[in-house]
Amino acid sequence: MQHPDIWRKNMIAALLCGFLGCLCFGAGDWLMIYGDAAYTGRLSWLTAGAAQIAPWRNGLAMALAFPGIIFYGIALFAIAVFLREKKRQTIYRCLTAFSLTPWLCLHVFYIMILYGFAWMSGNGYETAALPVSEALFTHLSWLVIASEALMLPPYLYWFWALLRGGSVFPKWMALSNPLVYYGALKLAAVLMPGSAFRLAFTNGLMSESMAVWIGVMLLWTMRRKDEMHAQVL
Repeated sequence: MQHPDIWRKNMIAALLCGFLGCLCFGAGDWLMIYGDAAYTGRLSWLTAGAAQIAPWRNGLAMALAFPGIIFYGIALFAIAVFLREKKRQTIYRCLTAFSLTPWLCLHVFYIMILYGFAWMSGNGYETAALPVSEALFTHLSWLVIASEALMLPPYLYWFWALLRGGSVFPKWMALSNPLVYYGALKLAAVLMPGSAFRLAFTNGLMSESMAVWIGVMLLWTMRRKDEMHAQVL
């Protein structure tokens, strides 16, 4: 049996890795879109600001996704021990394993479109930049649906497991879920005036929701470390 202090330090370290993952993906979400929010086409994120984004910003946003997904994985697999039964832990870990690749897939999908849009806008193809970018998005928009179909199940299962009392947390903690936080932050974003901040904040909603979720678990673990260690083991 692992000593409580060692268990606590390991779990806190894993959750802090999750925070680093949020920072990596969140920083990328802001780098790839922050700018003048004015737009003329069908896609609200193909903005006047996106047309002027420097290539290094898109490059850095993509580069940050790779350590980001590693940090996410460390935290997401570690928290499986908060579920009471081995069967639940196994199901959650399997769903999590399948859900991690789409994070990178969606990231590169949007960054490629945004980079192409900015490059064409700044290299003499201004009139083609918008229709080509919109056509590319429309052609491969099924990627968004397919990716979300793989990304959401772990968090839906987490909600269900906590609601059924299958974790070390009280049942009401089922509401502490990135999907719940996403909905709340989305509502807050809708109420914001149109601006570069709102655009980037909206683009980073999932990273921001994950940060809140991981933060809640981190605080709970730190405040109730002995109680949780006894239940986990």
